[in-house]
Amino acid sequence: MPAPDRFDWFMETVSSALMPSAFSTPDPARFHAEGALLDLGPARVSRFSYSPLHSRRTPALIRRGDPEQYQLGLVLRGSAWYAQSGSEAELRAGDLVLWDTSRPYESGSGLDRREVEVVVLQVPKAGMPLPARDLDGLLARRMDGGTGMGAVLAQFLVSAAGNGPDCGPQELGGLGSAAVELAGAFLRQRAGRELRTPAHALLSRVDAYIEQHLADPELTPRAIAERHHISLRSLYTLFQQHGRAEGVAAVIRRRRLERCRADLARPQLRRHPVHAIAARWGFSSAAAFGRTFRAVYGTTPKAYREEASG
Repeated sequence: MPAPDRFDWFMETVSSALMPSAFSTPDPARFHAEGALLDLGPARVSRFSYSPLHSRRTPALIRRGDPEQYQLGLVLRGSAWYAQSGSEAELRAGDLVLWDTSRPYESGSGLDRREVEVVVLQVPKAGMPLPARDLDGLLARRMDGGTGMGAVLAQFLVSAAGNGPDCGPQELGGLGSAAVELAGAFLRQRAGRELRTPAHALLSRVDAYIEQHLADPELTPRAIAERHHISLRSLYTLFQQHGRAEGVAAVIRRRRLERCRADLARPQLRRHPVHAIAARWGFSSAAAFGRTFRAVYGTTPKAYREEASG
C-alpha cells in the first residue's frame, strides 16, 4: 500500500478480521504492518506485525460489531500490554494473553517502541470447551508460552499459521479442532481447574457438549445422558452436586436464548426472519420460542430486535 494509506488499511483490516477497534499511532506517515488470516473451520488464526500503536474497543464499537469470540494472542516479537476487566498484562516475546471481544479493552505497544508481531487464535464462545466463569479470571493476564502446555500451544499456533496455507480443507478443519482443544486444555490448567475428579471431568465434557450442540433441536437431557453413557438421574445429580442452580433443560434453554438474543441484535442478520434465527439455535417451534423469549426478557423477539437496532 502507498505510505499515506497504510495506517487506514491496517485499521480496516484488523477491524474486519478481528473486531471493530479504534487505533492511534505516533507517526502514521511511517506506519508499517503486515497481516494474514487463515480459516481453520472451528477457529481462525491471524498473524500481524505492526509499528507501535494504541488500540481501544469501546462499548459503542462492541455494539457496532461483536464476533463473540475469545481471542488468545501470542507475542512473537517486541512487547505489548493488554487491559480488560480491571486487569492489565505486560507481555514480551513468548507470552500469551486472552481477551473477550464482548467487553471493552485497551492494548498498546511496549515502552521499547519496537515493531510488534503477534499470532491470534480466534475461538467462538460457543466452541470454547470450558465455561465462561473459568475464563473471566484469565482475561488480560500474562501467561507463559515458553514452558509446559503453554509451549506446546505456542509452537502449534506458530506452525499452523506458517504451514496451514499448504493444507486442504479437511486438514484445516482438523487443525482448527486441535487448536481449540489445546487452547481449552491450556486455559483450564491456567484457571486452576484441572480436572481433579472423574465427576468434574464429566461435568466439563457435558458443558462443552451442550455448547457445541445448541443448534440441534434433538439436544435434550436424555440425549446428553445417553451420549455420555450415564443415566438421566446421574446427569441431574451431577449438576446438583456441583452447585448448579439450573437444571439441565434450563441450561440448554438459557444458552439458546442468549444466542438468539445476540443474533437479533446483529445488524448483519437484520434480514433473517425471527423464526429462522430461533431455528438456527435449536428452537423447533417459533411460537414456543416467542413465549419463552418474552417470559425471560419481558419483550417479544421482534420488539427486542427493533429496540436493539434503534
